[in-house]
Amino acid sequence: VCLLPRRALQPVAKAKRFCKAHTKMLRRIMLGLLGVGYLCYFIAACWLNFQRALPLVIMTAVVAFFSCWSLFKKFCGAKVLLLLRPVWKCCQKCCPWLRWLLWAALLGGLIAWLVLDTSKHPEQLISLAGFCFLVLFLFACSKHHGAVSWRAVFWGLGLEFLFGIFVLRTAPGTQAFQWLGDQIQYFLGYTTAGSSFVFGNSLIEEVFAFQTLPIVVFFSCVMSILYYLGVMQWIIVKISWLLQVSMGTTSTETLSVAGNIFVGQTEAPLLVRPYLADMTQSELHAVMVGGFSTIAGSVMGAYISFGIDAASLIAASVMAAPCALAMAKLVYPEVEESKFKGKESIQLSSGEEQNVLEAASNGAAASVGLVANIAANLIAFLAVLEFINAALRWLGGMVDIQGLSFQVICSYILMPVAFLMGADWADSPLVAELLGIKIFLNEFVAYQQLAEYKKKRLAGLPEWDGDHKQWISERAESIATFALCGFANLSSIGIMLGGLASLVPQRKGVIASLVLRALLTGICVSMLNACLAGLLHVPMEAIDCAAFFGTANFSFPSYPLYTCCKELFTSSVLENGTLSFTGPWAALEQGVLYLTQCCGHYNHTSCVG
Repeated sequence: VCLLPRRALQPVAKAKRFCKAHTKMLRRIMLGLLGVGYLCYFIAACWLNFQRALPLVIMTAVVAFFSCWSLFKKFCGAKVLLLLRPVWKCCQKCCPWLRWLLWAALLGGLIAWLVLDTSKHPEQLISLAGFCFLVLFLFACSKHHGAVSWRAVFWGLGLEFLFGIFVLRTAPGTQAFQWLGDQIQYFLGYTTAGSSFVFGNSLIEEVFAFQTLPIVVFFSCVMSILYYLGVMQWIIVKISWLLQVSMGTTSTETLSVAGNIFVGQTEAPLLVRPYLADMTQSELHAVMVGGFSTIAGSVMGAYISFGIDAASLIAASVMAAPCALAMAKLVYPEVEESKFKGKESIQLSSGEEQNVLEAASNGAAASVGLVANIAANLIAFLAVLEFINAALRWLGGMVDIQGLSFQVICSYILMPVAFLMGADWADSPLVAELLGIKIFLNEFVAYQQLAEYKKKRLAGLPEWDGDHKQWISERAESIATFALCGFANLSSIGIMLGGLASLVPQRKGVIASLVLRALLTGICVSMLNACLAGLLHVPMEAIDCAAFFGTANFSFPSYPLYTCCKELFTSSVLENGTLSFTGPWAALEQGVLYLTQCCGHYNHTSCVG
């Protein structure tokens, strides 16, 4: 009787032994079947509608390229390097001037491009002047002026500049990042399914905490899944390799800075946790600068939900990585012998989760502390800001100074900096106010205020309400978006010290001595990004207002309506009670009708009578 169960289990045992003995072959068969299935799906998608399948084509091409590159590097890389080594040595011996010739050609091309590009919009040169000023300022603050690695500095700034041109100036780059931003917005919209079930539709539509903070939970959950699958590690390693090969920095500091594109200032050092104890002071400084110069992907989702442009936030985070590494090496150059010099790469762990469900659960659970921290900081900082403003109003009232506030003080102190970044002089006080809130409070509150300015502009409110400016221009919005994109504020000092000191308690003193220098560098990195955004900003094409008025709904004010009404007001002439128009409006019969409609929303001298 006992033999029957044993005989019944024999086929199962044989199957297990067979699978164990032929694991590699079975795995290859499964991967082959999956590959054939995906290929059929890919061909069908392209055949039915190639335009619709274009994002799928691009993603497939990227994955295929890196997969082929990995296979080539694994099987043929060493042989190719061995063959090319004599050629490289020959070039180094025979053409030492070739490198300088190449640099001179690049510099000449850059100057020629800047001259041609800024001829139509000379105000962009102000952003270029601000960029140069900030780099010189950081060089003046350098710990060891003679030890600066100019290769790291120039390559870092060059990569930032090239990436900025690709994103802000080229049609493929603009369209790609706009598409990516749109997809992220759609993706974050799925948060509503969970938050509406838990809190109800009325709360998520009316209450900020229930509208925005669940996005952080959802984003953290997704990031945890991507880490478990190894997707994030793969992306971070590729970005790190590009920075390391071009800039000549060590693998540990480069990997941490690359990780900061996606995770926060306390999570990125976890990628290199085993190596922190042996890092030089310059490398530790670079790790901290990377944390201060970028924002985490989880809070980026919250800023996007405010209405901040998603493409600009993504571009700012990516551009900050090479710039942060370059400026870190400018402010605190390497003067010690690094243990990681010449080490090509380091291994990244995939986490301790056993399956995808555990990874999702851990990611959601880990976000609870972050959500509570954001909510607590918002309550505390906004309350402190209101108290400071009340105290300043009271103090100002003693000497007949009305309307004194923290924002007003920041607008005067930081106004020259905002102007150097490229903001118009009229917009500079408001941009400076945002910078002050970001540096002395945090970027969350600053992005909230920027979102309010953007909403007012898009709603078509008048630019000026008496002496008070209600919103800032699109150029200033773009500059402010880049300038605020970073954790570099006074409250982050404690977070950075606590996070790193808990990982390497024996180096707490070194970390404390570097943190203020890293904070200053992080602030300037965000400003350098803003200068580049101002330099590369392309003004939107002028609206054909005559055609716009023909189809416009005057019942709903908007920014295009305000722009066209302003143009109509400028061209109107009122003499001796007679109204006439100049320029393209002179031959338009409906000019008076359009003017009447505009006067229903906006005040102007032409509206009298």
